Amino acid sequence: MPGIDDASGDLPVTASVVVPASALSWRFSRSSGPGGQGVNTADSRVELSISPLELAGLTDPQRARLAARLGPRLVGGVLTIAASEHRQQLRNRQAARERLAAVLRAALAPPAPGRRRTKPTRGSKERRIEAKKQRGQLKKQRRSWD
Repeated sequence: MPGIDDASGDLPVTASVVVPASALSWRFSRSSGPGGQGVNTADSRVELSISPLELAGLTDPQRARLAARLGPRLVGGVLTIAASEHRQQLRNRQAARERLAAVLRAALAPPAPGRRRTKPTRGSKERRIEAKKQRGQLKKQRRSWD
């Protein structure tokens, strides 16, 4: 299986989720920015599209998590990643694949466990009260006209 730095082939997202190459849709266009004389002839900008909710091998909770977290980014159920920061199309393809894998990995991550409520310790309560008393004493001393 090709690695994530390869511009073609399957895209590993997590240990259990791999996006098949057939699910990836590529589009190329002219990129703005650096490029010299070849800037008007080379189609170096890359758009990588995928329908994440239709990926095979996803569990129902993962599908629901993807829908909830990627909802605003999906247009017609399709997620599109654009890359145009490099002058070569191959490097932009690699950057788009890496970015897509990172977005999917973040969206598939399980939610963080809830915060466990804790009580302040007796010592911390006493220190807080003592600090308040010292602050009050300081202010009281400033008021007096001795």
